Amino acid sequence: MTPQERISELTERLNYYNHQYYQNSVSEVDDFTFDQLLQELTDLEKQYPDLRRSDSPTARVGGTISKEFATVYHRFPMLSLGNTYSETELVEFDNRVRKGLRDAPYEYICELKFDGVALSLTYENGVLVQGATRGDGIRGDDITNNIRTIRTLPLRVGYNQQSHVDVPALFEVRGEGFLPLAEFERINKEREDIGEPLLANPRNAASGTFKQQDSAIVAQRRLDCYLYSFLSEPEVFQTHEESLIALKNWGFNVSPTWRKCADIRAVMMYINEWETKRFDLPLGTDGIVIKVNRYDQQRELGYTAKSPRWAIAFKYKALAASTTLNGIQYQVGRTGAVTPVAMLTPVLLAGTVVKRASLHNANEIERLGVRLHDTVFVEKGGEIIPKITGVDLNRRTDLSEPIQYPTTCPACGTPLVRKEGEAHFYCPNEKGCPPQRQARFEHFIQRRAMNIESLGEGKIQLLIERGLVQSPDDLYRLTNADLLGLEKAYADEETGKVRVVKFGQKTVDNILSAIERSKQQPFPNVLFALGIRYVGNTTAERLADYFGSMDALMNAPLETLANVPDVGPRIAQSVAAWFTDSDNVTFVEGLRAAGVQFASDRKIVEPEGEGLAGKTFLYTGTFANFSREELEAKIAANGGKLLSGISKKLNYLIVGENAGPSKLEKAQKLNVPTISEAEFMAMLEA
Repeated sequence: MTPQERISELTERLNYYNHQYYQNSVSEVDDFTFDQLLQELTDLEKQYPDLRRSDSPTARVGGTISKEFATVYHRFPMLSLGNTYSETELVEFDNRVRKGLRDAPYEYICELKFDGVALSLTYENGVLVQGATRGDGIRGDDITNNIRTIRTLPLRVGYNQQSHVDVPALFEVRGEGFLPLAEFERINKEREDIGEPLLANPRNAASGTFKQQDSAIVAQRRLDCYLYSFLSEPEVFQTHEESLIALKNWGFNVSPTWRKCADIRAVMMYINEWETKRFDLPLGTDGIVIKVNRYDQQRELGYTAKSPRWAIAFKYKALAASTTLNGIQYQVGRTGAVTPVAMLTPVLLAGTVVKRASLHNANEIERLGVRLHDTVFVEKGGEIIPKITGVDLNRRTDLSEPIQYPTTCPACGTPLVRKEGEAHFYCPNEKGCPPQRQARFEHFIQRRAMNIESLGEGKIQLLIERGLVQSPDDLYRLTNADLLGLEKAYADEETGKVRVVKFGQKTVDNILSAIERSKQQPFPNVLFALGIRYVGNTTAERLADYFGSMDALMNAPLETLANVPDVGPRIAQSVAAWFTDSDNVTFVEGLRAAGVQFASDRKIVEPEGEGLAGKTFLYTGTFANFSREELEAKIAANGGKLLSGISKKLNYLIVGENAGPSKLEKAQKLNVPTISEAEFMAMLEA
């Protein structure tokens, strides 16, 4: 079999497996087999890049760097919808539709209005060729590489479908890209774990992710997309309903929540039904979109300057409740950050009983002006964790007390510190504070770090209490005799129920096997598992790529650390300080003795000189002597630093062929010097 034939065979098989898994919820092969086939395809595509197909499943994992996003002009304008919060105005909308159609019979399609990012996707001959943002409705940004990382989105339409022949040669689909709530919660938990500010909400997080320059980062965030519109010339369908059914049959992820409604009364019933049901969905929603079903009637009704006359959005008001703030519980995280959580009189909100709400930090308490025993307003909206949004001052009583933020750690009594420019108070007792020590173990064993299954919160706590482990590297010295028969009963704080942690033989076997398997985790995972403040998964990968080994990283001077792309002085300082701590060095040496992976098989940037030291660069366009990756490596190897965008901190913009006009314009406004490829090479030689 020729390389081209094998690449095509693997592409077809893997796309089929993806379709079965994501569209039909069927796993035809195990994860190991799938990963082996994907790795074989990846290796072949690296060896024969010209044979890589545009619908290759390797696009799902990202890896393409886009230093700028080209402008895309939409073939069909992406107009915004008129919206209302009033049922009366919905009736008025219905009256306008009836009048515009001169009393001809009509019906509506109702769809949930998802809280995400509007996307436009173009397919040619069944293959995804372009993905773009809405932008201003006339033009948006080309984010095709990032779009391809969405695993529920078909890269080629018609896999295993009888209707493949009916797919038009050129068509466009539109939908809402979103970050699932579970992913949002996972990302924020990781950010909190490494000491980073939390993402504000899933919608903003999705928007920022789609505009990431590195598609590998996008792939890690596991974005998703619901499709809700089909466009082509000439028209293929007579109704919106037909298009939704066809999109589903072609393998697109169409939300099953849409419904055809015979009249405005049925629309009202749909709106009322989803007012609370929407909170059970995997993403945020803020309303309902109502569309006239027949396309000929849509054309007859036409458009205003900004929106269609045949559609409208009904917006739900944010659900809120009032209850009493009874107390504050202060939680200590792995980095020592002390987070206040409001303890509330239980109140029903959005179909669930709320007992706790986030207060974030001392600044937020001061901003809200909240006091103990106040009546507070709690909202859920599209958020996962309820939040306090205000105080009912009319109901404040003499029992109200100012909140005294603690000056010492609630867990160990150490005086708290507050670093300049940060909102959180921190407990500096990193090694002796029980919740910090516990959280370091939980961070170490998580799936994205060392992936030690069968060890959970209760088991870790028991091992610490019995003195079997003091540092995560102690896990690799555990034996069957240490673990077998360990047992302890705990009272669950939430439910009050007693749960028992017990180490039977099967549990011990599973734990020891998982610990042994963890030694094969790749170097970036090991680096992330160390728990260095501000070093998340992505930063760990950047550092692993740049230095290639633990020894090279440990011995790197601060200036070199700060030159790593997307690292910067704050993270560099944190990494350098971490490796100067003797206990941390002992921890690392314990891991070395255990045999975990301390080197990367990725390409290492070999230092060539310091000719670009202290200088910052960015580039635009294409170059005769360098690929983008080679140019980045050349800058790093000579002591320069690559920035992610144009700012006053930029020393030079390297301009190649077909340079982006927006980047050149911004550089001119900020008086950033521009240099050619030849001038850059002369700078290296000098």
